[in-house]
Amino acid sequence: MSVTAPRGFRAAGVVAGLKDSGTRDLALVVNDGPSRAAAAVFTRNRVKAAPVLWSEQVLKGGRVRAVVLNSGGANACTGAPGFQDAHATAEKAAELLVDSAGEIAVCSTGLIGERLPMDALLPGVDKAVAELSRGDGGLAAADAIRTTDTVAKISFRQGDGGYMIGAMAKGAGMLAPSLATMLCVITTDADLPAEALDRSLRAAARVTFDRLDSDGCMSTNDTVLLMASGATGAVPAEEEFTALLTEVCADLTRQLLVDAEGASKTIAIEVVGAASEDDAVTVGRSIARNNLLKCAIHGEDPNWGRVLSAIGTTDAVFEPDQLNVAINGVWVCRNGSFGDDRDKVDMRPRDVTITADLSAGPHSATVWTSDLTADYVHENSAYST
Repeated sequence: MSVTAPRGFRAAGVVAGLKDSGTRDLALVVNDGPSRAAAAVFTRNRVKAAPVLWSEQVLKGGRVRAVVLNSGGANACTGAPGFQDAHATAEKAAELLVDSAGEIAVCSTGLIGERLPMDALLPGVDKAVAELSRGDGGLAAADAIRTTDTVAKISFRQGDGGYMIGAMAKGAGMLAPSLATMLCVITTDADLPAEALDRSLRAAARVTFDRLDSDGCMSTNDTVLLMASGATGAVPAEEEFTALLTEVCADLTRQLLVDAEGASKTIAIEVVGAASEDDAVTVGRSIARNNLLKCAIHGEDPNWGRVLSAIGTTDAVFEPDQLNVAINGVWVCRNGSFGDDRDKVDMRPRDVTITADLSAGPHSATVWTSDLTADYVHENSAYST
């Protein structure tokens, strides 16, 4: 049921005519309350799409009645007219829901640098409102936000006390920190204030979405929106809610990684023995972005030298002669030099784990990435067409 698993939410996914494929391309998620508490995290790219700029203003109030999401166009780098289009989208939804545009968030995804066809989008909002439901609406909405995604991505969990968290996400390319070129809507029927939702969402995103780094490219449109209806009246402890929310975000992160454009391998980079968590993330990020290593993994070559060279580009605390590297459990590098025979490494599975031990402290972190393939190059060389 995706975002409609929690009580108090309806959703729809419709064909508005934004995509040449004729598939679903506009989604709507509505919070029927009684609460409208909400929080969000957005891309840290300084070039922000118009819907991000609009939704950032909306979220300052800590309340969201509904969110309109479209695929088939990013509405990014479209200047003042693009912002007016985002505003008009919110106004249209507010008119139909008899509400305020100041509580309608907007999200877009697709090609950068083109205005949206508003003559198709606005009637699509009419259609979505007419098709709102709790039954099939959640799955239809998850389908409508896909771009190069091969599958819809959903997750939901039930917490103690009967409350639910449901979610949908899209993302398959430009997977990098600051949410991974993704749109994500998370709903809950727990009764929590906006301030608590904000703390929980930031804590969950920090160790999940923000550590997915498929190709080192940061989007202009990243948005993760959390809405609470309070429909169950359940008031979970913030720590408990954050833990469950993190489970949902981790599940979606895994789905995003598996569906990364052109990927044939999913790679977990575990950095241990770091002097600080920041050092561990920095090293993990450097390894994840090493194209030579990503090509080697695609070719099923356990080339640990690429790992050491990536570590060496960072400002993390370590001594080169104390570095250790394991690939799929085989310690191919010990004390900055050769270790076990690399022929012992089984590179055939899709899931690959690289463990980098800095021998500098007690901290650790995991960053996820994928291999670099000819399919990835092909897909992105032809993306605009």
